[in-house]
Amino acid sequence: MAKSKLWGGRFEANTSKLMDQFNASLPFDINLMQYDIEGSLAHVKMLGRQDILTAAEVKKIIEGLKSVKKDIEAELETDSFDFNEAEDIHSLVEARLTAKIGAVGGKLHTGRSRNDQVAVDLRLYLRDQTEQIMELILSFMQVILDLAEEHIETVMPGYTHLQRAQALTFGHHLLAYYFKLKRDHERFADALKRINVSPLGSGALAGSSFALDRDFTAKELGFSRACENSMDGVSDRDFVLEFLAVASNLMLHLSRLSEEIILWNSKEYSFIELADQYTTGSSIMPQKKNPDLAELVRGKTGRVIGSLNQLMITIKGLPLAYNKDLQEDKEGLFDSVKTVKVILELYPEMLKTMKVKKAKMKEAASSGFLNATELADYLAANNIPFRQAHQIVGEAVLFASKKEKELDQLQQSDWDQILGEYLDVEAEELKAKLSVEAAVNSHSTKGGPAFKESKNIIEKEKEFLAVQ
Repeated sequence: MAKSKLWGGRFEANTSKLMDQFNASLPFDINLMQYDIEGSLAHVKMLGRQDILTAAEVKKIIEGLKSVKKDIEAELETDSFDFNEAEDIHSLVEARLTAKIGAVGGKLHTGRSRNDQVAVDLRLYLRDQTEQIMELILSFMQVILDLAEEHIETVMPGYTHLQRAQALTFGHHLLAYYFKLKRDHERFADALKRINVSPLGSGALAGSSFALDRDFTAKELGFSRACENSMDGVSDRDFVLEFLAVASNLMLHLSRLSEEIILWNSKEYSFIELADQYTTGSSIMPQKKNPDLAELVRGKTGRVIGSLNQLMITIKGLPLAYNKDLQEDKEGLFDSVKTVKVILELYPEMLKTMKVKKAKMKEAASSGFLNATELADYLAANNIPFRQAHQIVGEAVLFASKKEKELDQLQQSDWDQILGEYLDVEAEELKAKLSVEAAVNSHSTKGGPAFKESKNIIEKEKEFLAVQ
C-alpha cells in the first residue's frame, strides 16, 4: 500500500519524490493556517450540534485544534517549522491533530472535503485581508485630504498631454487622487459582499449525505450566508479574480500618482523634494537622490496585474467542479495582498514627509500662457462668440510669444493692437483677471479648483471620513 496520505488508500505505489514536491502547496498555503483551523472549529461544533459527533469527541477535537494552532505558531515564530512535513495545510492540521488526540482526530473530516475546506479558508483569509486593506485606504485618504487642505491655495500648472494647460492648485490635484482612492475603497467594500459567502458543506462537489447545518457554520464563521450550489461553492474563484481586479485598479491609480511624483521630484520640475527615508542614492553618482519608492510602486503595479491575468488564464478552460489547477489561485493572491498592504503603509508616509516647493509651482503656473482660456472666456462673456474668441486669443498668444512676454505682462498699447477692433479693454483690468490666482478662482463650478470650492469639498469629505 502507498505511503499514508489523506487519499492513499487506493494506491499501491508511492508518488515520486519530485511529484510530491511539485504537488505540495504547504510552503505557501501555510498562510491559511489560522483560517483552516477557524473553519475546522466551526465544522466540528456543527457536527456536535447535529449529533454526528458526541459532545466528548467535539470537546477533544476543539482542544486538539487549539493546541495544534499554538504549536504551529510557535514553530513559525522560531523558524523551526518544516515545510516538507505535509502535502498541504489541511493534511498537516489533520495529521497533527490525530497525533495529539488519536483516531478521533480523523472524525473532524466527516462530511467535509479538502475542496470545500480550501474554499472556505481562502474566503476567510481574503475577507480579513480586504478589511485590513480598506482600513489602510481610509488612512491614506485622510493623509491626502490633510495635504489638500494645506495646499488649497498652492497654485500649480495642470497638464494635458504633459503640456501646461491651465492653472489649478496642488490641493485640487491631490483631491483627484483622493476620489480615486475613495472609489477603490467602495470597490473593495462591494467585492467583500461576494467574498463573504460560505462554501463549507459543499463537500467535494455534491454536498454531503450527513445532516450538515450549513447555515450554522456560515453564521459561526461570520459569513453573510451559505452558497446556494455545492458545485459552484468548490469551483468558484471569481471572488479572488474580483479582488485582484480591484487591487489592480488601486495599483493603477497609485502608479499614475507615482509617475507624477517622479516627474515633480526631478530637477526639470522641482515641484517637490522627497525625504531621504523614501529615496536612495547612486553607487557611482554622489549627487543622485532617486525616487525609488515611487518607482517600485510603478513597477509592482505590473506584478499585481500579472497575478490577475495568470488566474484568469488558469480558470478560463476549467470544467466543473474542482481541478488541481486551482492550487494556482494562491501564490499570486498572497503576493498581491502583501504588495498592496506594504505600499499602502509606506506611500502615505512618503507624502507626509515630502517638501512642497510652492514658489516653483507658482512660477511654472505663471508662464506658458496657462491663462489663455480665461482670456477667451472673458471675451466670450463680452459677446464675442467663443470660437472667434479662441482664434483671437491664439493670435494674442502668438503676439506675446514674439515679444517674449506672458499675457498678463502686455501693455495697454499691445491690447489695443490685439483687441481694438473687437473690444475696448483696460490693461490693468485684464492683468487682474489673468493672474494665476484669479484664473484658478474663476473656475468655481462644482468640483473646480477655486479656493472656496476646494474648501467646501474638503469639509464634506472630512465628515465622510469621520464616520468610517
